[in-house]
This record gives sequence, structure tokens and C-alpha cells, in this order.
Amino acid sequence: MIPFLSLKDQSAALRSDILAGLAQVIDAQTFANGPGVAAFERSLAEYVGCREAICVNSGTSALHGALLCAGVTAGHDVVTVPYTWISTCWAISYVGARPVFVDIDRSTCGMDPARLEDAITPATKAILVVHLYGHPVDLDPILEIANRRGIPVIEDCAQSMGALYKGRQTGTFGSVNATSFYPGKNLGAFGEGGALLTDDAAIAARARRLRDHAQADRHHHEELGFNWRMDGFQGAVLSAKLPQLDRWNTRRREIAARYLRGMADVPSLIVPVPQPWAQPNWHIFPVFHPRRDEFRARLEQLGVQTSVHYPRPVHLQPAYSFLGHKPGSFPTSEQLAATQVSLPMFPELSDADVETVIDCVRRAAREVERKVG
Repeated sequence: MIPFLSLKDQSAALRSDILAGLAQVIDAQTFANGPGVAAFERSLAEYVGCREAICVNSGTSALHGALLCAGVTAGHDVVTVPYTWISTCWAISYVGARPVFVDIDRSTCGMDPARLEDAITPATKAILVVHLYGHPVDLDPILEIANRRGIPVIEDCAQSMGALYKGRQTGTFGSVNATSFYPGKNLGAFGEGGALLTDDAAIAARARRLRDHAQADRHHHEELGFNWRMDGFQGAVLSAKLPQLDRWNTRRREIAARYLRGMADVPSLIVPVPQPWAQPNWHIFPVFHPRRDEFRARLEQLGVQTSVHYPRPVHLQPAYSFLGHKPGSFPTSEQLAATQVSLPMFPELSDADVETVIDCVRRAAREVERKVG
């Protein structure tokens, strides 16, 4: 069976470096934040090309903190997309704001800039874009609208670490941005983790206070704070992994190129179309099939494991029924959610594995089509 994701080979290759980093944390007894996390923050900021990286305990906390640092509070609207992992909207709700949705552009699976302006209200306090699957959103038209209206942009980079928009890293365009180090990410911890990314010193200082119970000084709390501190062990793991990220992303791009060539002529299958201004990191390689369940079941029988990201858009989740949206409200998001399949994608896939996946996808699509016909 070719797994959808395996971290075994990656972990084995870095085992000695990671164990040495963990030993340093144990010896220093710096289990929450500490110098190991601070060292990773400096390396991360340098890698991304921003002035400040502030590590926290999860990508969800990073989004929560980014919204707070952008000044979003109760009564505000935040414009975002319904086709995303639900943490994007959890963070909006945590600060008491209301998510206002814009349908997606099929070519990027991210916010459609042409629909953005119609979603902006007098209460709009931020625009939260999501670089889904590691393909950058078309940021220039979004930034033009945001700048003209004086609305900050926040990038959800949970899936786009190392992806480039017009040659520049995602996570460097918004006023404050958020990423995740969940284990399955391109740069993944051995547990939960996240970071805020910004060029604004005042935002960085506030984020550092907020993550540590809003302490300006020890036992002096200036506002409502949180326990968002990153585990020292995760800082050590991520420090060992970061130097490998470009190599891993290069391999992901090689695999994606093979997939695109090998699946381009499958009639029933829609494959991604990377935009010329984007260099995705291919966190997920999505394809879209009208008979998803049958297609996935046949792939499983042929020895290829798949996943789905994500089967129900946020506006149709019971938790957000109070917004009043119905099926048909955001048709592109709904269509992709009903047909998306995630194929195996991780750097340690061999060329033989990749060719096997391609052959199995072609065979499964033919057989499902023949059965329907």
C-alpha cells in the first residue's frame, strides 16, 4: 500500500540531529519557550524574509493571535473563504467577530479577488486569505482593494510554508500572518506548533505578551492573555528540520510535475493548474472526480491510500448554521468540496511509487467511468 503520508523516513534521517536538540532542552530545563524556541524563531524569520517570527502552541493559536494583533474584536467582520480547514473561522469566532465569506477561484482554490469587494461591509476589519493546499492566492488584486479601503490583510499560511507568490515567500504580504507546524505539514513538529509572521515590531511585541499570559513583566498582566507558549522540544525539532525544507519542497514539486504530466489526459479527472505567478509547495496534491467515493475505493483496492481536504465547506458546518447560508450559497466551494481527492504527497515517495500512483489513478478513473457508462 502506498500511504497518503508517511513521516517515518524523514524522522529516521534526522533522528540524531533531533535527539541532540532534545537533549539540549533537557539539559537546559527550558521546556516552554526558552532559547531553543528563540533560536528557531530567528531562523524562521530569516527563511521567510520577515522581521519577526513569534512561535506559539498551534496554528489555530497563531490565527487567533494574528486577528487580535490586527485589532479585530467583537462586532467586526472578517472576510475569508468557506473552503478551508475550520481553524480559519474558529479564530474569527474566538475574537467575537463574524466570518463573511467569498467564494473561491477554482484555479487557486483560494479567494476569488473578483468577488472580494462585494463582501466588504462597513464592519470589515480584516481580510483573511488562505493559501490552500500550498498554492498561493492571487494577492496583488486583493492587496490593492485592501490598501485602497484601509483594511489589513492576514495570510493563513498553514499549508504554504516555502511557497512563493511572484518570487516572494507567502507570509510576507499581510500585516501579520499565521502558519502551522502540525506534524503533517511541509515543516512539521513532533506535536502541535504555530507561528505569527510580521514586519511590525509593535505587533510582534504584543504577540509575545499575549502568548505568555499577556505579561509585560513578570506577574504584570496588561490585558487578557493566553497560554500559547511553544513547547521547547518542538523548537528543537523544527530547528533540525528547517534546513531541509527547500530540499523537501523541491522534491514535492518534482512529484507534482510527474503527476500533472501523467494525469493531464484523464477525461473524468480535473487536475490542478498552477498559475504562472505561483510556485506552490504542494502540501496537498488535489484532484477532483465527480464520483469521488467510488474513485477512492478503487484506488484503495489498487493499493493507493488517499484522503479528502475538505468534504464540507465551513458555511455548511452545523457550528456556523447561525450565519444562515444554504447549499448553493458558494457554488465553487461546494463543488470542490464534493469532488476533491488528495493523492499521496510527501518528499520520500520514490519515483517508482509516483509512477504506480499515476497508473492506478488512470486505471481507477477508467474503471469508474466504464461502470457508470
